[in-house]
Amino acid sequence: MARTQHTYAKRQREIEKKRKADEKRERRRMKNRPAEAAGDEDALNETDNPVDAPEPPPQ
Repeated sequence: MARTQHTYAKRQREIEKKRKADEKRERRRMKNRPAEAAGDEDALNETDNPVDAPEPPPQ
């Protein structure tokens, strides 16, 4: 019985450690993302801007 409890406790510690690592990874990704995302949004706005697109010929 004690072995099962220790195994369960160990698994819970591993899960908690993984959760913390995932949260830390997400925080780092979001911290670095705004600078990259700003450049990406500008590129998308330049190519997908309907104002600058030529108008289709009238039919």
